[in-house]
Amino acid sequence: MRTGVLAQKLGMSRVFADDGNHVPVTVLLLEGCQVVAVRTQEKDGYAAVQLGSGATKVKNMSKPERGHFAKAKVEPKKQLAEFRVADDAVLEVGAEIGVNHFVPGQFVDVAGTSIGKGFAGAMKRWNFSGLRASHGISVSHRSHGSTGHSQDPGKVFKGKKMAGHMGDRRVTTQNLQIVGTDEEKGLILIRGAVPGSKGGWVLVTDAVKRPRAEDAPYPAGLKGASAPTGDEAEGPADAVPQGDADVPAEAAAQPESKVEAPPPAAEKAPETKEKKTAADDGSSNDAGSEG
Repeated sequence: MRTGVLAQKLGMSRVFADDGNHVPVTVLLLEGCQVVAVRTQEKDGYAAVQLGSGATKVKNMSKPERGHFAKAKVEPKKQLAEFRVADDAVLEVGAEIGVNHFVPGQFVDVAGTSIGKGFAGAMKRWNFSGLRASHGISVSHRSHGSTGHSQDPGKVFKGKKMAGHMGDRRVTTQNLQIVGTDEEKGLILIRGAVPGSKGGWVLVTDAVKRPRAEDAPYPAGLKGASAPTGDEAEGPADAVPQGDADVPAEAAAQPESKVEAPPPAAEKAPETKEKKTAADDGSSNDAGSEG
């Protein structure tokens, strides 16, 4: 099970398919979605990742929140969310997830907070038909009618559909299809509508009722994953030392000649002294013979 992403809803638009039909899409922005903390089986009893998205000012954060982001060495985020993952899908703290986490044609579930409608009547909230619009009804055309019973049970059951607060609730829309992604702008295009208003935050995860796409990256699609990996980056590094290895070899040859030069000079010095002593001995012998 992979992690989801925390995205911001920008609004709706449309794209044209290859056959000319237009497809209504919801545009989601994935901006700086980084791993802030991780949960492991050994320490926490379950595996999960905590993601943060959106930039915010440090002055608008509490001191504990500042310490939380400072510990992770991640810039302060505007929104946080936690996703349960498999044991082999736990990411490193600081890793940034990109839009390549999803592939076109994949099905996802989107969860968010629906738009609040305030206090709504029974006809709008529960799609009641209302009372008759003809004679016999006086100023009660849109009322929900009776709600209780007679003496037995003498009460209104809990959960009765009546007028009340509508919207502003957590809603999950399942089996929405990914139409496309834009890695440069960090956009995800999803077919149809998703819960929430413009600027709201939504959680996008793999569909639970459909198998995961075969070409979807696992454990996650990290931003800049198309760049050369660490092994590929080490290739040029190996070539540089090889080129530099020739230089030390030449440099090593030069000091060897310099080092070898002094010993002969040192050996010659004693020879000259020996010659001088020999010459002195000869001169002394000559002097003795003359005497």
